[in-house]
Amino acid sequence: MVTTVMPTYGRIDIAFERGEGPYLYSTEGRRYLDFASGIATNSLGHAHPHLVETLKSQSEKLWHVSNLYEVPEQKRLADRLVQNSFADTVFFANSGAEANEGALKIARKYQWERGEKERNEIVCCTSAFHGRTLTTLSAGDNETYRTGFGPRPEGFRHVAFGNMNEMREAMGEKTAAILVEPIQGEGGINTADVEYLKALRQAADEFGALLIFDEIQCGMGRTGKLWAYEWAGVAPDIMTLAKGLGGGFPVGAILASEKAASGMAPGTHGSTFGGNPLGMAVANAVLDVLLEPGLLERVTTLGEDFHNRLEAIASRHPKIFSAVKGKGLMLGLACEVKNTDFQGKLREAGLLTVGAGGNVLRILPPLIIDENHVAEACGIIEKVCADWDA
Repeated sequence: MVTTVMPTYGRIDIAFERGEGPYLYSTEGRRYLDFASGIATNSLGHAHPHLVETLKSQSEKLWHVSNLYEVPEQKRLADRLVQNSFADTVFFANSGAEANEGALKIARKYQWERGEKERNEIVCCTSAFHGRTLTTLSAGDNETYRTGFGPRPEGFRHVAFGNMNEMREAMGEKTAAILVEPIQGEGGINTADVEYLKALRQAADEFGALLIFDEIQCGMGRTGKLWAYEWAGVAPDIMTLAKGLGGGFPVGAILASEKAASGMAPGTHGSTFGGNPLGMAVANAVLDVLLEPGLLERVTTLGEDFHNRLEAIASRHPKIFSAVKGKGLMLGLACEVKNTDFQGKLREAGLLTVGAGGNVLRILPPLIIDENHVAEACGIIEKVCADWDA
């Protein structure tokens, strides 16, 4: 029987009717500790007062006008993102996949405009995920997602994540850009080390390529710094954002240096809904909170404590977990048992998490949690482990 909602998702049989902070409440009245955060999207939890008030206020004034006109909140958000990053200019989209599509266009247009018309290859990494459009599927590395969708867009090469020898061997006169997630989310919470990110910057410069960081999942404060690249002290030429940028409202963005964006003139790219007044108001409200003094430092402290607690749990249950991965509040448990099975047991016990590649369980709490929420989550994990071992 055909369902009215196209069956592209393997949905869990729970529906939620409201949320508050790090908690979700189902239609059956049960409370869950939400450490999935809409897959790292509800960065400030549910029904955050500042976001709610901002959305209500903006909704009574103006929703959409298109990019035919000036959008003051768009200019304000772009100014703030530029002031707090490497970038000189920003393009707004609606999602991470759109942001990555735009980033690839910017990189290829940059090379074209400087006379390097054969430079159209993008070097990407194994285990990468950059979206589900035809082009971003080619940039990603999941054959299951590609199967059945016809010929793949050309111009993408893949090398082992973290392997600079393979990266340099793949680069040449046709390389337009390198595209890498500083921390791979979908791929299994694989964290690039500082030296690797520095080496990527050096290789891009040496080969005349642009460096693109996909921070759709690891950006917006999730690692304890506003941007994950800051840990390495290097800057990309282009960076893509989404997920946490809107705190649950669909917003994507491409941040770029003046050099990287030099080929982008009126008519070269566009979006009907991107940068609309509603989305921009909410994203500015998210940034208001993330830039509050002490918040990112608190994410770092809580992340370290959470990591240590999870390591202690893993050491007590080596038949269930083999390692703890990640940084800040972007954490993963490498499982010895089937990750989806353990995820289901956690859900039954009241804790929501997310699966990932490599048999990893992603733990992505809202950035507004406190020590009590970390303790509650660890208590649930410990109890499920004890029941599993029994």
